[in-house]
Amino acid sequence: MDSTPAAWRAADDFLADTLVGHDPALEAALDAQRAAGMPEIEVAPVAGKLLNLLVRISGATRVLEIGTLGGYSTIWMARGVGEQGRVVTIEAEAAHAAVARASIDAAGVGDRVDIRIGRGADVLPTLVGWFDLVFIDADKESNTLYLDWAARLGHPGTVVVVDNIGRDGEIVNDASPDPKVVGTRDGLRMLGEDPRFDATALQTVGIKGWDGFAIAVVV
Repeated sequence: MDSTPAAWRAADDFLADTLVGHDPALEAALDAQRAAGMPEIEVAPVAGKLLNLLVRISGATRVLEIGTLGGYSTIWMARGVGEQGRVVTIEAEAAHAAVARASIDAAGVGDRVDIRIGRGADVLPTLVGWFDLVFIDADKESNTLYLDWAARLGHPGTVVVVDNIGRDGEIVNDASPDPKVVGTRDGLRMLGEDPRFDATALQTVGIKGWDGFAIAVVV
C-alpha cells in the first residue's frame, strides 16, 4: 500500500478500532464539540489513549492540561488519574469551556476536573502546587512560555507532552513565516537546550495528517 493520507487514515482507524474501541462518553464529547461548531483539532483516539496510558504509567495524580477545547483529551486523562486524582485544564474560550464542562460531567469524571478559563499566560501564574504530568496543546506561538511553566509547576520526574510538533514537516523550514511553525521550532529547541528537560519527539501520520508529539521529563 502506498503511503498516502488515505492510507494513514485507514491505518489509524484500524488501530483505534483494535486498541481503543467504542466509547460512548468520548464519542458524545466529540459530537457535542462538533455541534457547537468548534474546530476539529482534538487529539486522535489513539493519542487520547496514549495520554491515558502515560498518566497511568507515570503514576500521575495531578495533571495540568493547557488547551481544553471540548474536553476530549481531558476525559482521557481524568480517567487515568483515578478517583482521588485531579486534572486542572486551561481554556481561553469560555464557550468552549462550557461545552467541555458538560461533556466531562456526562462522562462521570467531573469531580476530578477543574477548568480554569482564561489565557494560559494569565492563568498559569495563579496556579499553586505541583503537577506530575503536563499536556501542552494550545496556541503554538506560546509553547516556550508553556514549557517554562511546566518546569516551574513540575518536579523531577514530571512528564511533559507537547502536541502538534510535526506541522506537515515544516519544522525543518527555518524561514517559515507561519507563527505556529516558529513557535513549534522554538519549543523544540527549548526542550533540547534547557537543562530542566530531557526530551525526544516523534513524527506521526494518521487521521490528523503529518504531525507528531514531543515528550519530556523534568530533571
